[in-house]
Amino acid sequence: MKVDNLQQGFFGIGIQNGKTPENLGVLWRSAQNMGASFIFTIGNRYAKQACDTHKAVGAMPYFHYASFEDFYAHLPKGAMLVGVELDEKAEPLESFEHPRRCVYLLGAEDHGLSKQAIEKSHFLVKFKSTLSLNVSVAGSIIMYDRSAKNIK
Repeated sequence: MKVDNLQQGFFGIGIQNGKTPENLGVLWRSAQNMGASFIFTIGNRYAKQACDTHKAVGAMPYFHYASFEDFYAHLPKGAMLVGVELDEKAEPLESFEHPRRCVYLLGAEDHGLSKQAIEKSHFLVKFKSTLSLNVSVAGSIIMYDRSAKNIK
């Protein structure tokens, strides 16, 4: 039986210029629970976090990229970049169809995604929220939505 590797699904999730190491640890823990294939950081790099009680950083691949350019050049083959941002061009999460193979990129609470990240994203998504949310909470909502829509 022949398997088309580009039809199989996976996702990774990470933060661009994360503000606090605690947020990253919580996101890692959620990523492991929600079935992420890998986690990553762009810009800031953090060591093991106390809030990563499930030791997700040791249970799945963790990548670090010094810059957005480095990250973008190393997107997995066939993966779509999904930026999570409160932006007028962003699609509502409620009606968003998650790509089978994708990488979710979140920005820090105080600055969001860089202009370059917004421009290079294949999709931008947002969800109902008057103000920005904690980055680990936002990432958890995105991953839960993917799971609830049964994307594999």
